[in-house]
Amino acid sequence: MLKISVINSRTQRRMVIEGTLVEPWLADLRTAWRAAKADLLGRKLVVDLKNVTRIGEDGESALSELVHEGARFSSGGVLTRYLLQQLSRRSKENARPANFPGYPGVDRGKG
Repeated sequence: MLKISVINSRTQRRMVIEGTLVEPWLADLRTAWRAAKADLLGRKLVVDLKNVTRIGEDGESALSELVHEGARFSSGGVLTRYLLQQLSRRSKENARPANFPGYPGVDRGKG
């Protein structure tokens, strides 16, 4: 089960996620994200994951999409914070240009 609440203040819109991030509820997460991004009027958008109890592989993919779209997160648990750090790193690595010297795992044109 998944519950999504949106709390608006003058400076911030907080999207509070509670429950499990697994199918079939990930479509609801994506829909809520798109709706929350609309009409921010200069406010920050924060996705609050403090009350998420489980994140499946599909949930990781959905969070990765949000990271890629610039989501900011708030989380309470150590494992959730670790997962978000890993997703953020992957997103940054995927954004690096190909054949750019100095990055591990990138083809540097050596024959």
